[in-house]
Amino acid sequence: MPHPATVKQIERPAPGDRVLVHVCCGPCSIATVEMLHDEGFEVTGLFLNPNIHPLSEYLRRRDGALEVAERMGFKLIVRDEEYDPVGYMRDITFREANRCLLCYRMRLERAAQIAKRGGFAAFTSTLLYSRQQRHDDIRGLGRDLAARGVPFLYRDFRVGWQRGIEESQRMGIYRQQYCGCLYSEVERFHKELGHDPIRPYRG
Repeated sequence: MPHPATVKQIERPAPGDRVLVHVCCGPCSIATVEMLHDEGFEVTGLFLNPNIHPLSEYLRRRDGALEVAERMGFKLIVRDEEYDPVGYMRDITFREANRCLLCYRMRLERAAQIAKRGGFAAFTSTLLYSRQQRHDDIRGLGRDLAARGVPFLYRDFRVGWQRGIEESQRMGIYRQQYCGCLYSEVERFHKELGHDPIRPYRG
């Protein structure tokens, strides 16, 4: 558990500060960026998601994020060169039960590194917007990474959940049907097969 003084420091950068926001997709960035803009932060987004499968899905989410950034007037850094689903699969092989934590960590670690290198006052993630994600785990990882030099800006962006849905629909932004990786795709659609192919099939 972080010391209270540390929590205060990492949760309250000053208005006007530059904040790097890891962006998982366009719809999740809308309410997140609106809330940060309302607090007076200067937002730069970072689209870095090596877990997304397949490539066509990655491109749809990337393009949706770029469209949101253009419409909302914030810069979006896109790291296509770090798109590596094969590397992601290697990293989680035989650790599938913890794949979500590993996925959060690899993306937040890179966000923290890029934020430090870029001189940002803090970093955060649109993963904190989704009601489908493991919110407390993301918060804890962010705070752990903050100890390496760049404050983690925690906000419960889930309060903007409905706003993000409505605005993304109004803008016509692509809304994905699963989290991103191969496993989440199978979990979302396996009922079409009649069994879950990730687990042993018992007939």
